[in-house]
Amino acid sequence: MQIHLHTFTLKLREAFRISYESRDEQDIMVVQLSDTNERGITLTGLGESTANNYYHVSISKMRDDIEAHRQLIEDYSLATQPLKAGAEGTPEHLWENLAPHLRNSAFTLCALDIAAYDLYGKKIGQPLYQLWGLNPADAPTTNYTIGIDSIDTMVRKMKAKPWPIYKIKLGTPEDIAIVRALREHTDAVLRVDANCAWSVEETIENSRELKKLGVEFIEQPLRADDLEGMQEVYQHSAIPVMADESCIAEADVAKCEGRFHGINIKLTKCGGITPARRMIADARQRNMKVMIGCMTESTIGTSAIAHLAPLLDYVDMDGAMLLAEDIATGVCITPQGVDFPAENGTGARLIAQGNLQLA
Repeated sequence: MQIHLHTFTLKLREAFRISYESRDEQDIMVVQLSDTNERGITLTGLGESTANNYYHVSISKMRDDIEAHRQLIEDYSLATQPLKAGAEGTPEHLWENLAPHLRNSAFTLCALDIAAYDLYGKKIGQPLYQLWGLNPADAPTTNYTIGIDSIDTMVRKMKAKPWPIYKIKLGTPEDIAIVRALREHTDAVLRVDANCAWSVEETIENSRELKKLGVEFIEQPLRADDLEGMQEVYQHSAIPVMADESCIAEADVAKCEGRFHGINIKLTKCGGITPARRMIADARQRNMKVMIGCMTESTIGTSAIAHLAPLLDYVDMDGAMLLAEDIATGVCITPQGVDFPAENGTGARLIAQGNLQLA
């Protein structure tokens, strides 16, 4: 295979604020893996990860990670026919080869894994949902996220984007007033995400008010490491609670059982599609709800999530919708669900050129 990197700094439609950060642009790295099929035609797979200050991930760090292991990546060859998952020549096998070298670089591993799946799907001639035996019609509708702002601005943002499901970012002294104001203007499903900003007592008290306002669930109310506090919240919350920052890697699923009603998996944080599929299966065995969320990726990342969506209860893949301008085409997110392109792999195509590396 040949590998190229494209880096972008993408402007957001509006400043996006959560409890611990605010930003108006997003740095993105796109991995491009190319190889020929049996007829000698060059095919390209695309993967993506975002930089993230909270998790200390930078574009330069991801680029250095890939450069350090470029030979291992480029020496690998993906199969041209469907193989049993994990067999040599599959994306899962490549992931297992790379994971020991990138244990502390999940974001980098994610971009490589998505690109490998995209290329593999193209080489065998199948979209990923077909490869996995999934029905795309089963994909749930994504929520649309409203970041923290003044109440009037949050109401304006919601009105500007009519949608059947909203995720409301909270973590302010006015949290209940925010949800109450938004509820006055919509009958849509509401979900809230405190991003680690609440205490145990605050979460339990807020849950009672949020239930009255028809909120579906609370995402990550406490600090990521406060698992003892989450046991109390789990027992007393009036509505379900979902893990996000508390569920990063595969081993975290077991820790969340009995503390959360479900988990929100991020491909970037866990290391890509390969571990995400195992996390989904693990959560199902534990009778937990499953969601996959985004990190303000472009349609490259969104398209990868969409192929997994038929396995999920909920999905948060509105990242590209929050960008001022997308860099790719692929799946189309609608209020009714997902429209998949008639293409193999993830269906994503890069339509912009950033800073090209590793020519």
